[in-house]
Amino acid sequence: MRRIVLALVGIGALAGGIAATAPVSGQSDGEAAPIYGIKYLHGYRDWHLISVKRLAGKQLTGSGAELRQLRAQLANDIAIKAFRDGTLPFPDGAMIAALHWNEDSSDADDKALAAGFPAAGLHSTFAGSAVNVQFMVKDSKKYAASGGWGFADFTNGKPGDEALHAKCFPCHAPAKDRDFVFTRYAPTP
Repeated sequence: MRRIVLALVGIGALAGGIAATAPVSGQSDGEAAPIYGIKYLHGYRDWHLISVKRLAGKQLTGSGAELRQLRAQLANDIAIKAFRDGTLPFPDGAMIAALHWNEDSSDADDKALAAGFPAAGLHSTFAGSAVNVQFMVKDSKKYAASGGWGFADFTNGKPGDEALHAKCFPCHAPAKDRDFVFTRYAPTP
C-alpha cells in the first residue's frame, strides 16, 4: 500500500512539474510577435465561430494578382460571451482569431451542382491553402496604447515583422465604436 501511495505522489509531482513548464494561456513557447509580445495561441481551432467572410479584389502587394480569400473568425469563451451578450468594450481576457485561406474551387463540386441545379449556374469554392492566422488579445492595461488590444500575425507559425504589426492598430481604428473589432456575430439561421 505504501508503494502505491508513493507512486501516486511521484506521478502527481511529475504531472505538476510538466504543468508548471507548459505555456500560459495557450501560448506556445515559440517566437513572440513584435510590438505586442503575443505568442502563437495553440488551441484556437477549438474556439467558437463568430463569423465567416470572403475577401476579393486587387492585391496590395503590387503583384497584380487578384486576392481571393475565405476567412473565419473564432472567439474564446470570454469573447464569445461578449459577442452573444452585446458587451462592449470586450472584457480583459477576450481573444479573437482570424484564419485566412486562399479561395479555391472544385470542378467536381461544380459538376455536381450543375447536375442537381442545371439552370442555377452555381459555383462552389472552399478554403484552399492557408495564408495566415491573426490574433487579438484584450488586456486593457497592457495594451492601453492600442485601445486595450494586442495584435499578432503568424504565417506558418512564425510572427510577421515589426512593420506589419505596426499597421494592426491603425487598421482597426475605424472600428473604435465597436471596441476596434470589425467582425460582427453571425446570426443563427
